[in-house]
Amino acid sequence: MTLRTTLLRAGGVATAAAVLAMSGPADLVAQQPTQTSDVRVLPIRGNVWMITVGGSNVVASIGKDGVMLVDTGAAAMSEKLLATVQALDRQVTSMRMPQKSCVGIVLGCSWWNSSTFLPTTAAPPAPKPVVGIINTSFDADHMGGNAALSAAGRSHVGLAPQDAWIIAHERATSHQPKASPIPPAALPSQSYEGESFKLNFFNGEGVVLWHMPAAHTDGDTIVQFRESEVLAAGEVLNMTSYPVIDVDKGGSIQGVVNALNWILETAVVEHMMEGGTIIVPGHGRMADSADVAYYRDMVTIMRDRVRAAVKKGMTLPQIKAAKITRDYDGRFGRNASYTPDMFVEAIHRSLDTKS
Repeated sequence: MTLRTTLLRAGGVATAAAVLAMSGPADLVAQQPTQTSDVRVLPIRGNVWMITVGGSNVVASIGKDGVMLVDTGAAAMSEKLLATVQALDRQVTSMRMPQKSCVGIVLGCSWWNSSTFLPTTAAPPAPKPVVGIINTSFDADHMGGNAALSAAGRSHVGLAPQDAWIIAHERATSHQPKASPIPPAALPSQSYEGESFKLNFFNGEGVVLWHMPAAHTDGDTIVQFRESEVLAAGEVLNMTSYPVIDVDKGGSIQGVVNALNWILETAVVEHMMEGGTIIVPGHGRMADSADVAYYRDMVTIMRDRVRAAVKKGMTLPQIKAAKITRDYDGRFGRNASYTPDMFVEAIHRSLDTKS
């Protein structure tokens, strides 16, 4: 295993407490974060950062144009996420930009270190505004902080204060329950339709939104940072669990397979399927093409096992009782909120003659 792979798969991160405690040029001490930390920060590449908040991954582009977020975590974590983004924003403004790759040849990028900062005695600058938010889906743990983070936004061109814009695919909000409507401030201020949507250049790179139809839901988006070679995959990829397939919201097993294949076709590898394009999942550690290929193969095998069982005339209870996921449960079956049986049932419900 190469050094860059070791750094990537170690998932080294700085705790939010360390981020908030930083003050300009002070040297940073690399130390193992506590496992109980609910907000963690990791530099990815270029202007792009990963913030893990309450178990969900938020991707932040921070630079001269301000802050753009991919997802906003759960509502209960909004205050912590905002404080972390603002503290990180102040630090990035003082850094040499763009950042070195955290999985490159050079050492020291898995943790923040003092060489990343410009030597200065000036007070940390005011944080740049949160300009925009992209939602990969409209799950509560991906858009729960929309209202709070959007309200913290201000115009990045020095005009009057204004909320940050929020964008998602037009199908993302189409299945929301009427009994508990989402506050207007959390809803997208604009949406896109079709296969993709190109944003204007932001912080020096093109940002493209790609629609993944009928995957986790029928309104999933993968966000591509073209210069940084980063893909924010949302719930299409989950490094802590089997993929959640929300059949009631248009999700399907074949759509998940298709989305994972799209990631593999789009990503550029560095060597032997490792390194290169970094993929940020909705939950869990960062991934590369090798990780996605393993996950895709697992999902495909599960689809084929359920399909074969159905062709044999087995009922859903019989398929569950057969424990067809048992060889992967040790890796992906430990999420109590989404069990292997729930995954099997979602596959069974979404299979059809076209898949």
